[in-house]
Amino acid sequence: MLALAPLLNCLIREVAVPLPSSAGRPAHRLPSGRELRVRGTRRPAAPEVRPPGDATWRSLDHDGLIAVVAEELRVRTGVDHPGLPAEMRDSRHVLEALLAARAEADAPADPYLVSEQSLLTGHPYHPAPKTRGGGAPTGWLPYAPEACARFPLTLLAVREDQVVEEGDTAALDTLGEAPPGYRLLPAHPWQLALLGDALAPAFADGRLVRVGGTSEAWWPTAAVRTVYAPERDLFLKFSLDVRITNDVRRLWRHDLLRLRRVDAAVSRAFAAADAPADGTADGTGGGAGGEAGGGRSGWLSDRGYRTARFAFEELAVMVRDGLHAHVAPGATPLLAAALAEGFDGNPLATTPDPAGWWKAYLAAVVPPALTAFDRHGVVVEAHLQNTLVTVSADGTPVQALYRDAEGVKLVAETGRAAGWERLVYCLVVNHLLEIAAALTEHHPGLDPWPPLRAELARHTAPEAHALLTAPTLPGKTNLLLRWTDADGADARYLPLGNVLTGGATEGSGQDIG
Repeated sequence: MLALAPLLNCLIREVAVPLPSSAGRPAHRLPSGRELRVRGTRRPAAPEVRPPGDATWRSLDHDGLIAVVAEELRVRTGVDHPGLPAEMRDSRHVLEALLAARAEADAPADPYLVSEQSLLTGHPYHPAPKTRGGGAPTGWLPYAPEACARFPLTLLAVREDQVVEEGDTAALDTLGEAPPGYRLLPAHPWQLALLGDALAPAFADGRLVRVGGTSEAWWPTAAVRTVYAPERDLFLKFSLDVRITNDVRRLWRHDLLRLRRVDAAVSRAFAAADAPADGTADGTGGGAGGEAGGGRSGWLSDRGYRTARFAFEELAVMVRDGLHAHVAPGATPLLAAALAEGFDGNPLATTPDPAGWWKAYLAAVVPPALTAFDRHGVVVEAHLQNTLVTVSADGTPVQALYRDAEGVKLVAETGRAAGWERLVYCLVVNHLLEIAAALTEHHPGLDPWPPLRAELARHTAPEAHALLTAPTLPGKTNLLLRWTDADGADARYLPLGNVLTGGATEGSGQDIG
């Protein structure tokens, strides 16, 4: 069952201690003393548990696994979280609805859109990766990327004295026609439904009016609340008052107020044409401001935002660069997360030269992110869902395009050590380890670590060299974060064995007591 694997991954990574295998299956000790065994490693399945000293293994379905996880977390943390098991069940129900809807849906023809809408399993290390807030499918299914959705945006108009905006929002004025004295404000129809009657006073006194809908359909991307119009080559990102993975996906005021400053810093980093191509000692290879795997790396700028003064966060819309100005000629952009999860035509699976493909992938993805950090103090959130990789006609990686200024951290604010830890988690643990695992799953016998070590060794950042001998890598604790109701942005990490030095990535062997 697809819903089992992410929850098992979390349980094994965050609270279990590895044991000798049982009947050829990976086994683990849980905080209560219970033992757990599964089939497989990357996407574990068929969980079984047994109490201490008991010889009988009991198989678990998803509901049974949820009960075990909740019991073990109460032992591990000493606190309870009655709401999280409901989120886990909701995630499974969402997945069931998506599978049924997808069987009847018309998939997009564009490979890029196929990749954005292919993430059925979602985050492989989150206890409820597909949750949609617990609502009925009729409320969210029409807007689900995994169901191959597309829909027009609702067009509102805000009285000019109530408009708040920063940056370049001119694209919004081309979506329709606002009445005199008003400015257009597109809205996500699901968000409007979630807001219910909250906007009734603004409609009643004329601060806000409805002016129809967009003439074209917009395609939701993997992020759900970010949509793309291929005809306009434009992305828009909305508030969505629904918890998806760790966060309620609202465009928060504090993020909007820092958006232009952060986006400008990233844009400068990626446009630093006077820097050596990738920050390496010899200036060869790819990187920010240089050639990345044969094409210039790119940043999809969050150009600006517009909203209404009386609903600053609720109605905010962010304008993001399209693809055309960034994609190398003849290349096709694909979502990195889709390469790891899989989709029809996935070049990771079909390449006849997996070693060459992997080296090209690393040359495209690694140097830009490291250079932005080392030379410009910018930590791009280079995880799988924020990275697009363009490929040539034969599927070879050409360049990396990064996105999402909301997730960017600046070293000047976080400190270099904290910024590096975040970058290693996003780029190495969340991203490269997953791509490497998928690649070796499709191409057994490939050793992905020597090329990754070589790519890191080429960079001048001292942290990159230290990573080659570090005993551990940082793994984000999504299960414990949700169980303790921590702020979704408050990342906490536990040490995972460093594959670059021969350590296993899961089960650090720490005493969980």
